Amino acid sequence: MKLPQNVSQADFTAALKAFAGIVGDQWVFTTDEDLELYRDSYSLMWGEADERTASAAVAPDNADQVVELVKIANQYRIPIYPISTGKNLGYGGAAPAFAGSVVFDLKRMNRIVEIDERNGYVVVEPGVSYFDLHKYIQEKGLKLWIDCAGPGWGSLLGNALDGGLGYTLATYRSHFDAQCGIEVVLPNGRMMRTGMGALPGAKTWQQFKPGFGPRIDGLFKQSNYGVVTKMGFWLMPAPENHTTGVVTIPRFRDIIPLVDAIGRLEQSKIVQGLWNLSSPTTGTSGDGGPGGGASKQKDSKILAILNDPGGVDMDKLDAAAGAAGIPFWACEFNFYGPKKLIKAQWDCVRDALKEISGAKFKLDEIRALPLSPEELAKMRDAVTLGIPTLKTFDLGPMLSYEGEDVVGHIFFSPIIPRTGEAAIEAMDVFATIARKYKLPYPPVQFPASMFERAFMYVVALPVTRSPTVNAKIREMFRELVLIAAERGWGEYRTAPAFYDLIMGTYSYNDHALLEFLETIKDAVDPNGIMSAGRYAIWPRHLRDAKG
Repeated sequence: MKLPQNVSQADFTAALKAFAGIVGDQWVFTTDEDLELYRDSYSLMWGEADERTASAAVAPDNADQVVELVKIANQYRIPIYPISTGKNLGYGGAAPAFAGSVVFDLKRMNRIVEIDERNGYVVVEPGVSYFDLHKYIQEKGLKLWIDCAGPGWGSLLGNALDGGLGYTLATYRSHFDAQCGIEVVLPNGRMMRTGMGALPGAKTWQQFKPGFGPRIDGLFKQSNYGVVTKMGFWLMPAPENHTTGVVTIPRFRDIIPLVDAIGRLEQSKIVQGLWNLSSPTTGTSGDGGPGGGASKQKDSKILAILNDPGGVDMDKLDAAAGAAGIPFWACEFNFYGPKKLIKAQWDCVRDALKEISGAKFKLDEIRALPLSPEELAKMRDAVTLGIPTLKTFDLGPMLSYEGEDVVGHIFFSPIIPRTGEAAIEAMDVFATIARKYKLPYPPVQFPASMFERAFMYVVALPVTRSPTVNAKIREMFRELVLIAAERGWGEYRTAPAFYDLIMGTYSYNDHALLEFLETIKDAVDPNGIMSAGRYAIWPRHLRDAKG
């Protein structure tokens, strides 16, 4: 058993005994076998001295137990690290940010506290997964949808706190933006509710976000200021119909007017469903992970250009695609609602994009919801219909890298401007680094449009069990982060191994942001027990130790 830093064996033993007095002996985990479950399966430091591993884990059943556990942790100065379900693979999993922490595993707290069909909201505990909530809604026959993260086994609450995203209407896709009302146990063991929840007996806790005074909910996103034990979410009314419409655009640089036109449609709330880019010319789709972007293009002249080891000449590629009659871009839109609304939205899309020479349009059949099981089985991924799946793991992972088996991936996820010019620049930058490190990525990578006014790039880098290869991947990640930061593109989310690196790039005015976050940390968590190092917010005693 690994002791937490600066904690004696006697104090640690006493703390574990006190924890067991709250939750029961069977819910305190200390054996090596049990603690394997709290390693990051996708760690780039696997088996190395710097791997972040837990000293123990505790699984409370309710918020009152969390209160008592936090008080005990304060008494003995035990560093703790709460997780919801620990399923954010690629961003850290269940492992703590500070080695030796005791993981507070909240997956037993899996109650759907309240759901209101009339006002479209739900209140959940941390252990409620997308699968859990979807099943509950179906069993109750409620006319509500959830917006799912890629893997449906994750926690609604945990995904939102880490900045996760989904696939339906814009109002619901950014999961933290869709939350309304938080219950949190502060580092001193005191329970607090935000917004209208601070009013005893409040009737509008999940209906009115601001409350009275400063809105502080955002302080608990990507931070370590408390253990969130309940969170409200706004849910989407189940729409009557759904369809997709596809617009094909002939030339590479047509992405510039394409993005501008879609931006105006989104900012006017005419287009609210997710849209995705793919490329018939490169033969790749927008959902290709590592190795999953392998080209399906068959044209020999196009393939020769795509496989040029010196990089793709886009002018030559454009000419070859034009000669073959293949459009460069395909843009798929998702539409929801009454048929007449869908038809009106599609007409607006056609009007906005017909100015691009050579644009072609195809609207699929408008289908009544819910779809039959047979229709659902034909869908590429049902997450666009608010149905959780695990199909994100079907993206065609790399099997090996540098002669080592690939066991998983980590995500490099920069945010870039929502312009075609920025997308072209990012494609070139990331393709150049992919060639440098011999990664099998397509020459054209696609920006994700989950956010309404910015693009997100998601580059999945391989993880192995070789310390030598993993060190190379860490250096690759560092290079990507710094090159992106030089261009004004910042990461929005990352794994614990890179928290400090990325926070270091948010350095305006001599790191004023980090200084402010540390000031809050010192005020609310003077003993420094809560999630030390999460998103690079360290307690004073560990900052001093780092120099």
